[in-house]
Amino acid sequence: MLQPAADLSDLMAAPIADLDVSRGEYFQSGLHHALFKRLRAEDPVHYSKTGPSGPYWSVTRHEDIVAIDTNHEDFSSNRDIVIGDQGDFAPPMFIAKDPPVHDVQRKAAMPAVAPTRLADLEALMRARLVAILDGLPVGEPFDWVDKVSIELTTQMLATLFDFPWEDRRLLPYWSDVTTSSELVGNYDMSMEERHRVLSEECLPYFARLWAERAAAPPKFDFISLLAHDPGTADMMKDPMEFLGNLMLLIVGGNDTTRNSISGGVFALNQYPDEFEKLKRDPSLIPNMVSEVIRWQTPLAHMRRTAARDVEFKGRKIAKGDRVVMWYVSGNRDEAVFDDPDRLIIDRPNARRHVAFGFGIHRCMGNRVAEMQLRILWEELLKRYSRIEVVGPPKIVQSNFVLGYQSMPVRLHA
Repeated sequence: MLQPAADLSDLMAAPIADLDVSRGEYFQSGLHHALFKRLRAEDPVHYSKTGPSGPYWSVTRHEDIVAIDTNHEDFSSNRDIVIGDQGDFAPPMFIAKDPPVHDVQRKAAMPAVAPTRLADLEALMRARLVAILDGLPVGEPFDWVDKVSIELTTQMLATLFDFPWEDRRLLPYWSDVTTSSELVGNYDMSMEERHRVLSEECLPYFARLWAERAAAPPKFDFISLLAHDPGTADMMKDPMEFLGNLMLLIVGGNDTTRNSISGGVFALNQYPDEFEKLKRDPSLIPNMVSEVIRWQTPLAHMRRTAARDVEFKGRKIAKGDRVVMWYVSGNRDEAVFDDPDRLIIDRPNARRHVAFGFGIHRCMGNRVAEMQLRILWEELLKRYSRIEVVGPPKIVQSNFVLGYQSMPVRLHA
């Protein structure tokens, strides 16, 4: 196995066959962008003999990612979705299923984030965001991740689950536990401890909510929808399947928005001319939201498994092989995005990003995530001339969640 390099030049000079891009420290240090650029140029469908869960294929170009993401017949989702040793604890969830199971379970949860609900959710989230922003100190350093990114996404998650408000911070905690291990994530956590927290703390809490919602008239929160839909009403017969779908909905509702909120602030500090452009023309906010999601790519990849022997772009992929679609690489593909490493808030094709996936597994909460980010920047521009990053952010060591553990900022009125 290729050992961590002292600098980028060692990695770039190493034989391409030895390159394993899944190492969490590459993402934490920012080396991953250069490594993916090399793979896109030299070996866009790349076989790694080593990886946290064994050999796997890396798919790194935008068009190839879209092709695999929309072909669930050859490339099955019916496996665990994360590169990483999850031990024996990988509860089933609908994103890791093929039709018809995927379609039934996704359809049951979808009304919670349907376009018809967005107007009600927008008014509620704007009021809550205003309260968050009005409580922030001006001119004094504070942690943007904790005070804004986590709190805003947690409030939205609590709304979507109709979760007890006083316990809402359990949701980002369980999200971080879901995506953590001994090597990666926000917590240094053994698989045994991860299993214990999720199965002995998270699952019983939600089981109580399920019992309450199943006995009450149906509503539009995730738990009530699953409990009352004929296709999912018996999900509690398999508590691990219920837990798996909880993990999916919590992580999906937490990480994309949370880390795009932090990533947008960090990016606009990296490219201050873009922030000036935004202040001159706030109508660019919706496009900027797409560009921030492209630039940050808060979830780096999804995995498929070859359902049969497949020849893809001249490579022979065997039945059972792991195939990883690196969204973070597709979103920096030079063939699609000009000057892809830069944040350009009026980029004409920003919405072509693959951060939400494609096909039947496209993120069902993408509109809610975009709405939260749009509201945030509309309200920020009303209040502050600058959101200054005053120290280096602490980056999560993970090949899956591209996120921020903390980021000190100072607001300028």
